[in-house]
Amino acid sequence: MEHGAILPGTSTEMGYLILGTVLLFIHVSVQSFALKAQAGNLYTVGSRDEEILPTGMAARARRALENYLETFPALVALALAVEVTGKADWWTGLGAAIWFWARVAYLPAYLSGLPWVRTFIWNASMIGLVVIIVRLVVS
Repeated sequence: MEHGAILPGTSTEMGYLILGTVLLFIHVSVQSFALKAQAGNLYTVGSRDEEILPTGMAARARRALENYLETFPALVALALAVEVTGKADWWTGLGAAIWFWARVAYLPAYLSGLPWVRTFIWNASMIGLVVIIVRLVVS
């Protein structure tokens, strides 16, 4: 296990990239189950030719997933850039950790409808990405 690695055989950044992928699966599942709760099983297993507009929890789960899909590609690109350039260090690992744990907190914050807390958490995740960008450019 590499120094600071959170998963065996990976760098810290790659570990958070893997965990970020798991979090993506969680987002998709939460959104799917929320829609199933709203629209019913017949709709969700059917052809979905007629779109049902999600409301309430299903709508929040969908927006949370869309937001995740807007930031996850940035982590993917930055983590891979750190790995390829050999610039991984304590700071890049910290940036990945901040991004990941903020994104973990974001889903329940969004689902529960906490507007200011949700925004603060989103900003924290962006700070994590900025830390990685700075280390890539400066180091």
